[in-house]
Amino acid sequence: MTGTVAGDDDELARHRDAIDALDREILARLSERARHAQAIGRLKEGSGAPSYRPEREAQVLARIERENPGPLPGEAVVVVFRQIMSACLALERRLSIAYLGPPGTFTHAAVARHFGAFVDVVPQGTIDEVFRAAESGRCDYAVVPVENSTEGAVGRTLDLMVVTDLSVVGEVKLRVQQNLLSRAGSLADVRQVYSHAQSFAQCVQWLARHLPTVPRIVVASNAEAARLAAAEAGGAAIAGEIASTTYGIPVLAAHIEDEPNNTTRFWVLGRQQVAASGRDETSLVMSTPNRPGAVHALLEPLARHGVSMTRFESRPARTGLWEYLFYIDVTGHRDDPPVAAALAELSQRAPFLKLLGSYPAAREP
Repeated sequence: MTGTVAGDDDELARHRDAIDALDREILARLSERARHAQAIGRLKEGSGAPSYRPEREAQVLARIERENPGPLPGEAVVVVFRQIMSACLALERRLSIAYLGPPGTFTHAAVARHFGAFVDVVPQGTIDEVFRAAESGRCDYAVVPVENSTEGAVGRTLDLMVVTDLSVVGEVKLRVQQNLLSRAGSLADVRQVYSHAQSFAQCVQWLARHLPTVPRIVVASNAEAARLAAAEAGGAAIAGEIASTTYGIPVLAAHIEDEPNNTTRFWVLGRQQVAASGRDETSLVMSTPNRPGAVHALLEPLARHGVSMTRFESRPARTGLWEYLFYIDVTGHRDDPPVAAALAELSQRAPFLKLLGSYPAAREP
């Protein structure tokens, strides 16, 4: 028995020594990568090119995931390289990102997922304020919610996209995983639950089964719910994991949402035009003449040129009674020949057409 234990100890030491050597090699390679990033930053500064290139980062992450030999899963490798790129970009220039706050919201989580940890996050009170922060140049980019798989479109975001000079430069798809956060020792000790109205609606069945008689208090955001619950012995909040970390309140029950595939889509907004990444989407908004068959006539060029439409949303145009704008997402980049041909025809047919942006398609959550 003693020999077996000694042999195990020797094997353990061998593996640990190998890991230590690999860690030193990884550190040296990271430093070498960072020096190249600094050199690229100096070249960009001289040419006036933007430091953040969404299409380049999307290509790198796609290649890393494609070439991953394992045993680490692809998502884990992507998360690691996302942080490496974030840190290297910060050596060139640390970006500031406006988002719908306060800290701990799902939009905050979307910023972290897309940009990594090495950016300055600037919470704003409303979607309008998020737009203004980027439009004025106070922040480099903005992240706003655009639609939810169960709740539908975020109307204010769509309305502001018609008039802003910002473009969509990226997107994030985030699985909405709701958790019950509380300092209470058990569900029996919970005295009241705070959350945003939409989060309560997404957890109706779980609450009915586990906390049927506990009062539910609607607040402005899940982050505010977590802040309030953290200060009360019997308080609880429905919120995401980032709120748990931000406000130091533990998860009492995880994944309590009724619909496990509930996903929110966010747009990343900036001032640049993004080159093709190889896996892109294009978003546009247009109006139609008020006559029979007008919508069909506008969509016909997409079908004829083989352009796949992934989203079609109508909104009141706010310019006249019963007039509408149509928001459309298509697969492909504006410079791809089929998309370019379809857009050229649409610009001739639509009374109003605005290209909102072509950008790398998000990885599925």
